[in-house]
Amino acid sequence: MDRAELTTEQVLKRDIPWETYMTTKLISGTGLQLLRRYDNRPESFRAQLLDDDGPAYVRVFVSILRDIFKEETVEYVLALIDEMLTANPKRARLFHDKLLWKGNWFIQEKSCKILALIVSARPKAQDGVVANGEASNSKKKFTTIDDVLIGLVEWLCTQLKKPSHPSHGIPIAINCLAALLKEPVVRSSFVQADGVKLLIPLISPASTQQSIQLLYETCLCVWLLSYYEPAIEYMATSRALPRLIDVVRSSTKEKVVRVVVLTFKNLLSKGTFGAQMVDLGLPQIVQSLKAQAWSDEDLLEALNQLEDGLKDNIKKLSSFDKYKQEVLLGHLDWSPMHKDPLFWRDNIKCFEENDFQILRVLITILDSSNDPRALAVACFDLSQFIQLHPAGRVIVTDLKAKERVMKLMNHESAEVTKNALLCIQRLFLGAKYASFLQA
Repeated sequence: MDRAELTTEQVLKRDIPWETYMTTKLISGTGLQLLRRYDNRPESFRAQLLDDDGPAYVRVFVSILRDIFKEETVEYVLALIDEMLTANPKRARLFHDKLLWKGNWFIQEKSCKILALIVSARPKAQDGVVANGEASNSKKKFTTIDDVLIGLVEWLCTQLKKPSHPSHGIPIAINCLAALLKEPVVRSSFVQADGVKLLIPLISPASTQQSIQLLYETCLCVWLLSYYEPAIEYMATSRALPRLIDVVRSSTKEKVVRVVVLTFKNLLSKGTFGAQMVDLGLPQIVQSLKAQAWSDEDLLEALNQLEDGLKDNIKKLSSFDKYKQEVLLGHLDWSPMHKDPLFWRDNIKCFEENDFQILRVLITILDSSNDPRALAVACFDLSQFIQLHPAGRVIVTDLKAKERVMKLMNHESAEVTKNALLCIQRLFLGAKYASFLQA
């Protein structure tokens, strides 16, 4: 029979030679007694055994997974674990409470993986009823499961910070997070535990098979988090996007490229991500990726959709959105829009948004920036606003920009002094008399 078609019921009908395993010292005498008492018993009888001696049974099951490699036996024990947790998900606490923090590394690893796989695959509520028949508003049941998940997330974050095993701690944590981050309670507790920042350093181009798998699962975690607003807000203030772009630029592994591209698709419309993607050269990278021979049709479709989305962003960002992004990041330069009469004519009213937020930031740059180019551009843009907005002189004066600009008239940079002078002249003379001074 194809092993992929095996059912739990079929596996549990097997007769496992436990005595042989005891003879070869793969299980202990106590383990044999526990297994014989548990094996081939009705569900109600097994439930009582687990209530009375659950931690002992969990230790036996995990030790078998550690010491015995015969496929039929491993399948049998996993089926037993599947059955016990499906019948009562609260039993997952046995793995967390007794093994996850106290066992050796193998026990921690296996407990973590079993918890992640079983919980992530558990039946979801349908029409107000969960798999065991309890109403979905049964807070006691779901609180218990959520407690297990929150405890598991705490352990996973601990592994990312200070791994219990030097080479396996971080990979197993990422592997489990990739399975669990589809769970709402896992996403929220992971973000609350400041877990997102622990992922960022792992987003880095990889070369070996092991590091490629770790990179893929890390990017899978980021993709799952890209559906969750609090995580997106954190990523917006981190190095996540530049690192993802470095990965997709250099990676030849199709599954890595696919999950990163799907992440870009999710982030494209969020906050300033679209503008940053354009600034970081993603449109050109997408064109390069499209020219490669990918076999995955979903990836090709995602690349086309991302390219269309980036084109739309470029159209929008060629006007005030791109300008706003440049100002808010403090990265002022002589990009074409600053001296484009059409830009100022079409967007002069946009400067009124959020109580003249952009003007206030330009004035702050005059105080805080050490970059002569940024200072010069800020002075020029203020002079443009004074000249073209009907109340430009009054507004800029009320925002106390005059004193800041006048200080820059003695700046060591000729570029700064020239534009500071232009700004002051327009402020004092008004647009009618100072228009001829425009550089």
